[in-house]
Order: sequence, then C-alpha cells, then structure tokens
Amino acid sequence: MYKLHYSPGNASFAPHAIINEVGVDVELVMVDRATNAQKSPEYLKINPAGRIPTLEDGDLVLFESAAICLHLADKHPEANLAPALGTNARAHFYKWMMYFTNTIQPDVLIYHYTARYTTDEAGVPGMKAGAHERINHWFDIIEENIGTGPYVLGDTFSATDIYLTMLCRWGRLQDPKPASRTKIGKLVELVLARPAIQKTIEAEGIKGPFLV
Repeated sequence: MYKLHYSPGNASFAPHAIINEVGVDVELVMVDRATNAQKSPEYLKINPAGRIPTLEDGDLVLFESAAICLHLADKHPEANLAPALGTNARAHFYKWMMYFTNTIQPDVLIYHYTARYTTDEAGVPGMKAGAHERINHWFDIIEENIGTGPYVLGDTFSATDIYLTMLCRWGRLQDPKPASRTKIGKLVELVLARPAIQKTIEAEGIKGPFLV
C-alpha cells in the first residue's frame, strides 16, 4: 500500500488521481497547510524541501509531484498512463511533463505567492502581473501544440492529462481561465468525467465546481 502525504487540491492531486486510476490502495495522510505542517520537523524528515506531496512506497520515499507521477506510471504499466519506453510518444510524454513542472508551475507559484519571491514589496504587483501574462502564454502554447487531441498525446489518455487538469484548477481565477481554451477545455471535461478523478475529488473533499 502507498502512503501519500497530501493537501486538498495541492500538487498531491495528480499523484493521488494516478493511484486511483491504477486502482491500488493508498493511505492518505493530510498535511495541514493552515498550521504550516509541511515545515514541521516530522515532515521535513521525509521531505526536506517542506513541500507537498510526499509518497512512501515501502522503503522508497519520494517528493516532487512529477517524479511521483512518473514512478507510479512506470511501476504500473498495465494502467497505460505512459507510452512505452524508447518510443517517440514517450519522448513527448517527458516533454510535456517537464513543460508543466519546469515552465508553468514556477510562474503559478510566483502568481499565487508573489511576496515570497521578492524583498521589494513595491515590486509585488508588477511581478504578479508578469507571471499572469506568462502563464497565459504558456497555456496558449499548449492549446496550439497538442494536435487534434482529444488528449495531450493524441487519442491516448495519460498521466499528462491528469497533470494538466490539476494546473487548470490552479489557474481557475485567471482571465482567461486555462480551461476556457477550446482544446484544453475539451480535454479537462474528459478527464473530470473519469471515475478515478471523481473519486480523488471526493476523497480530498474538494467542494463545488472543480474549475470555478
């Protein structure tokens, strides 16, 4: 059984959803961000970065959401959440996962937690506006480059679709919303209709429309 340290709607959502897609048991351990539990001495022993999520898989302890997603996809090939190793499709799978984590997520963090990234309080509004503009550009690139879909990798559902759906939730307060784009919106609708995704939303206690 896996043990997933999570917070509702946080970066733990994608690994949690993948576990539910695979259909294996998981013990959920809530990390209370309201009390800054991710910075507690106990949590820092398993995740020195003090971020969420952390996955415990027997003796293996992993942090970084994308790394956890890749590990789960590799460990459960029967779930078909990643293309076969060595294929062009697998290369594109890596490309998009890295794009999501290395290009979009840093700007999402700057947008939502701007003050953490500067010592100049007067510069916060400008930094936030810049992050907002870049995030919109990054999602435009996705919309223009994922082909005919309906998924990121074409007609095959994968972990990339789950990760993109999580990113769309984080951008739900932006204008325009990431999911307001035609292809991305259709993709997210398909992902949210999946029983494993609905199970994840329910288990995390996420109330109301997922993208509003």
